[in-house]
Amino acid sequence: MSPDAEPSIEIRRATHDDYEAVTAFTSDIWSDRGGDYIPRIYHEWLEKPTETGKKTFLAEVDGEVAGIVQGVMLSPDEAWFQGMRVAAEFRRRGVSRRLNDATFEWGREQGATVGRIMVFSWNAGSLGVARASGFGPITEFRFAHPNPDPDADGPDSCRVSSDPTAAWRYWTHSGARDHLDGLGLAPEESWAVRELTRRDFDRLADQTAVFAVESDDGLAGAAYRTRTVERTTDGGDGPAETETWAEYGLGAWTDVDAARSLFAAIARDAAALGADATRVAIPETARFVTDAAATGAELSEEPDFVLGIDLTNVRSGLDR
Repeated sequence: MSPDAEPSIEIRRATHDDYEAVTAFTSDIWSDRGGDYIPRIYHEWLEKPTETGKKTFLAEVDGEVAGIVQGVMLSPDEAWFQGMRVAAEFRRRGVSRRLNDATFEWGREQGATVGRIMVFSWNAGSLGVARASGFGPITEFRFAHPNPDPDADGPDSCRVSSDPTAAWRYWTHSGARDHLDGLGLAPEESWAVRELTRRDFDRLADQTAVFAVESDDGLAGAAYRTRTVERTTDGGDGPAETETWAEYGLGAWTDVDAARSLFAAIARDAAALGADATRVAIPETARFVTDAAATGAELSEEPDFVLGIDLTNVRSGLDR
């Protein structure tokens, strides 16, 4: 097909039968960074036929599979869009725009007023496409990685409890909440964020773990655990190995002592779970990142960006 020809693009629901076609154009993506995750989790990633809070859209150009994206409802009015991929030979043909139109319309039908995405900060191409598609910047965060340690201890000036009321109170009045626009990692969906509520803290205190840091001057930090995940690592010349990671959807604190106490509590919690490693989402600001570094925790090399779009003010491609 000529690059200037107007393609015939069809959008439909992705199925398990599309696995080989999707793998064919995603298997070489990010090969220098460990490869794309979609080929590894495709069958588990797809929604069940009766599932209504998730839908995976496939684009076909003249009958050839050309792109994919998934929409997930994280709350009654928050949609999350993820896994946008377009085959190299079909880029700049309007495929991503049609996929976005489909997810925007689906999100509105589900009652969503906002749609959000996450893009790695190094992925300039996807950032440019997102902005051209109407998404605007919301916030950025980075992962800290305190090592699991059953004997980790923080300074005597701070104490850590599991009180969800105290954790919620700190969060609502913290600079971290302002920077993150009220967002934390979603308990329902890996690699997604949504607005946190008081009910979340109560539920997480019962189901996973919540942390509230108190100092002599009052509340000084908060965190919660979202999940544990199994990750298969590249074995290099040897066999691949499986690691257990404990994930914490938020880390916020007032000063370095509070950060040390919070990370120590997280390290003990992760060790009690038998985790090999942790990741804690922290605000991407000079203070939070340098505070985390001062505790001795490792940090991910780059932040992740969150972008969003007001779905109440988005017209479909037919109306543009």
